[in-house]
Amino acid sequence: MRILVVEDFSPLRSSIARGLREAGFAVDEVADGTQGLAFAETGAYDAIVLDVMLPGMDGFTILERLREQRCPSRVLILTARDAVRDRVAALDHGADDYLVKPFAFAELLARVRALLRRRYEQTSPCVRIGDLEIDTVARSVRRGGRVIELTAREYGILEVLAARPGTVVTREEIEERVYDFASEHSSNVVDVYVGYLRRKLENGGAARVIHTRRGMGYVLAEHEEES
Repeated sequence: MRILVVEDFSPLRSSIARGLREAGFAVDEVADGTQGLAFAETGAYDAIVLDVMLPGMDGFTILERLREQRCPSRVLILTARDAVRDRVAALDHGADDYLVKPFAFAELLARVRALLRRRYEQTSPCVRIGDLEIDTVARSVRRGGRVIELTAREYGILEVLAARPGTVVTREEIEERVYDFASEHSSNVVDVYVGYLRRKLENGGAARVIHTRRGMGYVLAEHEEES
């Protein structure tokens, strides 16, 4: 999943971005509101961590613009303002959540995960596809009760597919959600990693759960015919 952090205080921005990357997210970070809006308008982000007091454009204006454009990204407001009227204003402007500085990173991470579940209408942090279990909190995967060890990139691609089970996800969408702007990768990287995933998920003769829709993309489902 891909996160945008818009925060002008460099040490805090870097700390948040580093923690989110260590948690397995692809992260882009910007320091001013104008650039933050330009990044957010691409629609590439599952969630946005957004400060209010920013140079160039304040966070509430960014929120208004994004909601006018029906941007689906979930937005977590991060600010030192802790008055009730500030919380009400943020929510009325279209924020999905509100966290007051200073904060514990563990809480921010939990709130981001909750926003992502809401973004993809998941009621549980554990996604089950047949005998495949994906725990999005522990970032662990089991197949038929057997633990499957995945690299961060393999897990990231699986998580993107698991967010929309039974639905075709294009290669471009997967790439957009797994790689930030700083990442360098080849044009066929998604196909390569799907191949790695299949070998691990199908080890021991298990049935295929990542299916190809030729010319379209991939779908995660218990039963699906290859086309």
